[in-house]
Parts: sequence; structure tokens; C-alpha cells
Amino acid sequence: MKGQKQSRVDNIEKRIAAITNVIQQLIDELQNTKTLAIGSLQTIKEMPGYNEAIEKLKNENLQQVSKGETELEI
Repeated sequence: MKGQKQSRVDNIEKRIAAITNVIQQLIDELQNTKTLAIGSLQTIKEMPGYNEAIEKLKNENLQQVSKGETELEI
């Protein structure tokens, strides 16, 4: 009996360690994705016409909101 309990505890500990590793990998990937998104946004901001495009989107959004629509259609 005592051996079975220890075996079960060892199995649970291994599962927890495996889950912890997977969660850490997900956290790392999320951080990489965040870094990529921020870098992409900064690059886009440097492109010619960025400010004009933002203003156009803002105006379109205001028009749709005034019409009672809630989302931009792309």
C-alpha cells in the first residue's frame, strides 16, 4: 500500500512538472508574440501615409458609430 501511494505521488509530481514546463513555454511564446507585434507596429508607424490612414479609419469609425453600427467592415 505504501509503495502505491508513493508511486501515485511521484506520478502526480511528474505531471505537475510537465504542465509547468508547458505553461512556461506558452508564456515564452506569448512574450515573443508580444515583442513581434510591438516591433511590427513601430515599423508600420514609420511608413509613409500612416497618420493619414489612422485619421481615415477614425473618420470612418465615427461615421459608422453615428449610423448605429458598432464595427468597421473591412
